[in-house]
Amino acid sequence: MGRNVLASSLQNASFSIIFQIVCRCITFAINAFIVRSVGRDVLGITNVRLLLLESTLLFLAKEAILRSALSSRHNKDCSWAQLINQLWITVPACFVLSIPCLYIWLNWLSQVDDHFYVQYRFGCFAIAFACVIELTAEAPIFVSQVFCFVKLKVVMDTAHIFIRSFVFIVLVLLNKDITIYAFGIAQITSAVTIIVGNYVFFYVYIARLARYRQEQKRIDDKYELRKLFGAHYENMDDFPFTSIKEMLPGVLPNPNSAFNSELQTLVLSFAKQGFLKQVLTEGEKYVMSVSPVLTFSEQATYDVVNNMGSLAARFIFRPIEDSSYFYFTQTIAREEKLVDQNREKVNEACLVLSYVCKTVTSIGLLGFVYGQSYSGTLLLLYGGAEFVEGGLPEILLRCHCLAIVLLALNGITEGYMFATNTSKQIDTYNYYMAFFSVAFLLLSYQLTNWLGPVGFILANCCNMSFRISYSLFYIRTHLKDVSDTPLKRFLPGPRFLAVLATGGIVCKLSEAYFGGRSILYHIVVGAVCVGCTVLTWSFENRELLRTGMARYRERKMSVASEGN
Repeated sequence: MGRNVLASSLQNASFSIIFQIVCRCITFAINAFIVRSVGRDVLGITNVRLLLLESTLLFLAKEAILRSALSSRHNKDCSWAQLINQLWITVPACFVLSIPCLYIWLNWLSQVDDHFYVQYRFGCFAIAFACVIELTAEAPIFVSQVFCFVKLKVVMDTAHIFIRSFVFIVLVLLNKDITIYAFGIAQITSAVTIIVGNYVFFYVYIARLARYRQEQKRIDDKYELRKLFGAHYENMDDFPFTSIKEMLPGVLPNPNSAFNSELQTLVLSFAKQGFLKQVLTEGEKYVMSVSPVLTFSEQATYDVVNNMGSLAARFIFRPIEDSSYFYFTQTIAREEKLVDQNREKVNEACLVLSYVCKTVTSIGLLGFVYGQSYSGTLLLLYGGAEFVEGGLPEILLRCHCLAIVLLALNGITEGYMFATNTSKQIDTYNYYMAFFSVAFLLLSYQLTNWLGPVGFILANCCNMSFRISYSLFYIRTHLKDVSDTPLKRFLPGPRFLAVLATGGIVCKLSEAYFGGRSILYHIVVGAVCVGCTVLTWSFENRELLRTGMARYRERKMSVASEGN
């Protein structure tokens, strides 16, 4: 395809970060409204129990199929018709999974209060229905990702979060007693938005594509074609669809079998791994839901603190992880040794890996150090004095800052490993994932009985440490045959660490002096310290910033030359 994968990945990461910030701000505002107006019990039911059902269904139904489809774009024997057929399997898979999941959520998990049960039951069915219909848009979403329609993704994600929030808030303001009903209705509305938006876009795009191909026969000037058909002109020659119906299963002409055997093998490998990864990702919520370790009010408190502690992961780390995974899958072939692949691409991938790991690790350390001084301030501003009473939320958030550092490194190293693993290596790692999952659940249960909600965070830190160790071992082994050794460039420099430590001490002193006197002065001190730390990092990583700017200029020059 005529596009720059690295530039598109970086653009996708940038837009995703912006979207995540907007999305989280809206979600935080809604959660604050619920905490202050409706109560923590309702927040625990919606944000822990119901969102756990949504996460479980969507992850198990589509994660393995989507990851394998992205990787199979390198496979010449895998046709677009086979990919589309495989993506549509997510719909019946989600429907089948929803049956046992609904039974478990309604009968096996710790019961909700009687006056919430009818709403809770409706919420469970609404979430399952929304997940099933949302997956009918998986084919156009996949196509937009492969052909780098980054702006489409941003527009659709933004539209669905705004519509969902608008519907939810309007219904709750009309009647606060139907909050869980409103939550379920809003989820269904957002799913419909995703479906309609993606199919309408490609209906219009394919119509423009037909016109482009007619004009191409008449106009030889590429600049004129670009003026007529916009930024996605370079994708039009490679676009395989001539009708929106071809994104439905069994419609696109296929000379081979309906499904690709190699793709299915990869799907099975990712499916086994995906189940274990889901347990590791949402393990604390499963423990909370299965065992009455915490009340719904305590679950809501933990969820609010966990979301705050995961701001960096949601805003920055997750978009970078997704874009890095996409970049590595498109740059490095799974089944081929690195020494036999394009050396320039391999070296670029090593450089990207080292730079990304250094960047996210620096961000993680920044959050850990300054989080020790500003956790209480953030929670006080968010939930009020009543929310922070007792000190548990502040302790939770400070402990969670430790997990930020591990989240930073785990996401990228594991993403590289998953992007370059062969099917056999994925199966091997599944055994380790099984061990990590069992250890994590046992640690979560035991440490929570001893330490309360803090035990969940410590168990998660242990789990991520195990996974990081395995990923680093894999990366070192995988890259041993090439001269580049990105592991040596993972850690931040000494100047940055020195300024960071100094800033952390200054902020702790500020908290002791200004904490009970002036929150504004305390925040100003923190802003100055963070600014100095970021400037030091920028100076120490001048080469990285120059490389990024050079890539950006190359991209702009490439676009300009194509236009001429």
